[in-house]
Amino acid sequence: MNKRKNKIDNSFSKVPSKTKNNLSMSRRSGIKIMASLILLLDSLVYIMILAIINGSAGFVCAMGVMVFGAVACAKAVGETIAMSYGVIVCLAIFCGVLRGILRYFEQYSNHFIAFKLLAVLRDKIFFALRTLFPAKLENKQKGSIIAMITSDIETLEVFYAHTISPICIAAIVSVAVVIFVSIVSNVFLALTALIGYLTIGVIIPIISSSKLKISGVKYRSEFAKFNAYFLDSIKGIKEIVINNAGENRKQEVNHRSDLLLKETKNMKHKISLSNAVTEMAVSLFIVLALITGIILVYFEMLTIGKMIIGLVTIFSSFGPVIALSALTGNLTQTLASGDRLLNLLNEEPVVKQITNGSNIKYESLKVENLSFSYDGQAEILKNINIAITNGKIVGIIGKSGCGKSTFLKLLLRFWQKDNGKIAYNNIDIDKINTFNLHENVTMVSQNTYLFDESIEDNLRLAKPLATKEEIEEACRMASVHDFIKTLPNGYKTQVGSLGNNLSAGEKQRIGLARAFLRGSKLILLDEPTSNVDSINEGIILKALIEQKSKKSIILVSHRESTMAIADYVYIMEDGKLREGNV
Repeated sequence: MNKRKNKIDNSFSKVPSKTKNNLSMSRRSGIKIMASLILLLDSLVYIMILAIINGSAGFVCAMGVMVFGAVACAKAVGETIAMSYGVIVCLAIFCGVLRGILRYFEQYSNHFIAFKLLAVLRDKIFFALRTLFPAKLENKQKGSIIAMITSDIETLEVFYAHTISPICIAAIVSVAVVIFVSIVSNVFLALTALIGYLTIGVIIPIISSSKLKISGVKYRSEFAKFNAYFLDSIKGIKEIVINNAGENRKQEVNHRSDLLLKETKNMKHKISLSNAVTEMAVSLFIVLALITGIILVYFEMLTIGKMIIGLVTIFSSFGPVIALSALTGNLTQTLASGDRLLNLLNEEPVVKQITNGSNIKYESLKVENLSFSYDGQAEILKNINIAITNGKIVGIIGKSGCGKSTFLKLLLRFWQKDNGKIAYNNIDIDKINTFNLHENVTMVSQNTYLFDESIEDNLRLAKPLATKEEIEEACRMASVHDFIKTLPNGYKTQVGSLGNNLSAGEKQRIGLARAFLRGSKLILLDEPTSNVDSINEGIILKALIEQKSKKSIILVSHRESTMAIADYVYIMEDGKLREGNV
């Protein structure tokens, strides 16, 4: 069964990501990724437009300082200029001051959008994770998800703050320069500039991007893998030390680090080569423009004064297209990060939440002919039939991997049943609102997760507005109140990262208290005593006996001793459920 489950899990993990088959390329084209990311701007698009206008006007002002200097030189060599030198100097100074002001507002607008949108993206990611839970998250590496929430999101900050505006600014400024040079100087000089802009700002970035595309995807993939492995190593540091596995783990960390470093170097090398080609192209087109100007003057198609103005305008205008070409390296990573983010946001959940169904107040549960398989072929559960009555503890016993935990997850609709019926109050589970279902049914898993917060905060997860009295009463019901009072800070005691300050039994009882505090009438307990000793097992079972008159409890375990408190016992074997005695 375990081998079959692993095989099934592996097949599920391949479906959403297709990572192994798509390391060589992004699943979307760069244009599609950028378009999708821009659409996420929504109402912030007006601020982005303002940033582009400020940026374009700001760069024109920066050029204006140089251009007005050229105008003064042209006037000095005899060109007819209506403005006096004083006016020209004043305009140059004005352009310099205005450039600083416009630059400030451009950067402020870009970063406002970036940080505002990053908060929105994180919210979207958490919502997506919540929607995909648990069916499509059970096989996702937690480190990879953390990498997406942290590094991938931060990479996208560069896109919104330093990519969209430069692209638009480069296009606007280039068109403006071509028109200005055509009118003021000469159309052939403007044509030379246009060819330079297209080469540096379009052709070179496209070629560089195609060469960097594979490197960018591989880098993000290796980064996510390293993150996942390293996080896993930190979480399991105690087991690593106990088993003297530190050296092997260290070697593997170093190996994965070397792979990441290799991809980093490969990508940096290609970025450096792209930058070198860009700088060389700029130099060549500056020389080409100069030669074109000299030829035009030689054939008396252009005066020296107008040539100076035209050339200085062109020479000072390459900044935006150089910045555009330099985006290639960062843009490659951005597109890889954006692709991963869009994959998650667009991923369809296996089980969709129900929002237009019925609301219930739990009274009864009846399961009829329930069947389920993870892959549509190998059935994990086969024709399950069971009825749960109020005030009773129903025990389900069976070997590990026989389908007990899967059955409980189906009762919460974590997975979509294949056949049969799960009915609460005679209403099929597929017609009950998801939020309402989770209000009526609570599950305590085999390994209770406690956040690195106080015990009180961990308990309030079940009921945020619970009073102190309600919290203490729930803990008394779970036989953990007296223990908490012995702690130095009582309910304010920090549980530590991963709950390391508490024993397995203490964490399990706090998890039980959390379930009692929530107030659900049906509690599902998945191996609640598997990680505790006989003393803690007795405490937990005693707490359950005391509460059974108020609630319905389904108790799943592979321990026969746990079944001692059950009113009815069912045995699960090979995916089938039958009544039995322990």
